[in-house]
Amino acid sequence: MSDSETIIRVALLSDTHGELDARVADVVAACDYAVHAGDVGSAAVLRALKPRQRLVIAVRGNNDTQETWPAADRLILKTLPYEGTLDLPGGHVSVIHGHQAGEPAERHAVLRERFPQARLVVYGHSHRRVIDQSETPWVINPGAAGKVRTYGGPSVVILEASINGWRVEERQFDAPGAAPADG
Repeated sequence: MSDSETIIRVALLSDTHGELDARVADVVAACDYAVHAGDVGSAAVLRALKPRQRLVIAVRGNNDTQETWPAADRLILKTLPYEGTLDLPGGHVSVIHGHQAGEPAERHAVLRERFPQARLVVYGHSHRRVIDQSETPWVINPGAAGKVRTYGGPSVVILEASINGWRVEERQFDAPGAAPADG
């Protein structure tokens, strides 16, 4: 496969609040990189993210505080930035938690204005999965990848990036303890 045909798979996730769903971890393991858009909750979540290339970009969310993280993890918490970037074939991904981007109705416009050079902006905070490809940069909230406010079950978005184009795929799993849907 030539460089122009190389496809990079990136797991986009957010809002684990200290507990990463095992099914999301399995998706991450099948990707090259992982991007976590904040409210990580513990170093254990970061250690559980094992993409093939071992690169995890994670940012601090509004609930990533000294008071909410385990005492033993607080040095790691201090290393989390509030914004991050991942360069990929065909552009780059910017990541921020999203609580800094105003009210929900204006959030995508604010993020597009703040990161005009990005091809994709990933954010979290609302726990609600949204894929907005109406203009560039795309704006994606992958939803919650843990157990808190998953709105139907934990989710993750997979970005496939190549020099020839980008595409995204949504994955949502049943909430733990929920009966699988018939059919």
